[in-house]
Amino acid sequence: MRIGILQTGPVPGELVPKFGQYGDMFRRFLSGHGFNFRVYDVNATELPAAPDECDGWLITGSKYGVYEHHPWIAPLENHIRAVHIARLPMAGVCFGHQIIAQALGGRVRKFSGGWSVGRVEYDFADGRTVPLFSYHQDQVTELPEGAHASASSGFCRYAGFTIGHHITTLQPHPEFTPGYMTGLLEHRAKGVIPEDMRKAALACVHEPVAGADMAARFAAFFKARTAAADRTGHAGRAGGGAGLS
Repeated sequence: MRIGILQTGPVPGELVPKFGQYGDMFRRFLSGHGFNFRVYDVNATELPAAPDECDGWLITGSKYGVYEHHPWIAPLENHIRAVHIARLPMAGVCFGHQIIAQALGGRVRKFSGGWSVGRVEYDFADGRTVPLFSYHQDQVTELPEGAHASASSGFCRYAGFTIGHHITTLQPHPEFTPGYMTGLLEHRAKGVIPEDMRKAALACVHEPVAGADMAARFAAFFKARTAAADRTGHAGRAGGGAGLS
């Protein structure tokens, strides 16, 4: 199964030699689950020619806001809508979560309550409480039509959502490792995040997070949806699937 990784932002330059770009992080995140990958540099307006160019899609995080006026935003939203119509599996993380919401009629805003940074516990719809790394101020404030909330925190009401069996999203970063989170807090957060918040996040960076568990859940989501499509012969008629909730 080929997963198309839509890379929507650069990693801070100081961290690239050690961690690579976001496409590299998601390759590592989903390694061992039998996928192969193609990375699209969306910032350079590299986008798929058709929604079925890959078997499934994953949209990464970004330093940009989904409401900003960049030449690649509208084409990315068009691709999201085409994948949605085709009922192919699509996942979004952080910016990816937000741009899927916006493209399908939801709303995203810069949250007046400030930032969510560091290790945060999220309540999932199935009753689990899952610790993951967070780094955002923007958040989804209204879900698209037909979406169901799948995760939340005290800071972020819509920290994840699903649409049907083919779309699943997550505001926090399951692909972040303690090392990368530390680097982000040291190289990007200074002067941006309140200093007491930044130091508190650094103090908790080595406490356990559920990255491996979430990787297994992302893999199950993609595999279940593709298997259902294979049984019917058409993704739009597939009736199975698995979200992250």
